[in-house]
Amino acid sequence: MTNPSILRGLAIASLALALAACSNSGDAPAGHSSADRNEGHTSSSSGLPSGNHVAGEKLASTKGKATGQSCVDCHGAEGNAPIDPTYPKLAGQYHDYIAHSLQMYRDGDREHALMSAQAKDLTDQQIADLAAYFGSRDKGTLHDLHGVH
Repeated sequence: MTNPSILRGLAIASLALALAACSNSGDAPAGHSSADRNEGHTSSSSGLPSGNHVAGEKLASTKGKATGQSCVDCHGAEGNAPIDPTYPKLAGQYHDYIAHSLQMYRDGDREHALMSAQAKDLTDQQIADLAAYFGSRDKGTLHDLHGVH
């Protein structure tokens, strides 16, 4: 029989190793500098144009042709209240995380029944606008683990 204290210790040690491996001596990850965050995540490491959060807000409420759903229908108002606990909160996410995810859904490198269909017709500008909008929203209960040791 396995001792729960040993398992808990191994889990904590594994998490510590994982966090240490992700650490970059306190530097912000590429594409997520403090200047980028202060500017509302409008620059992209993926080569996208600058995003417009006002255009992104409008697009987030626009029903997609493929699914008949909008971003906020599933991810909630301002991306902060998903209708299903398995759906991610988008509010306050890094701009590049949202942008890269949408590009991957659009290009077929990442698959999800709704998201792949929803993203397939998005232009680079629309992806940049959505990323700027959701990245600029109050993150609510979303926690940034950068710098956690």
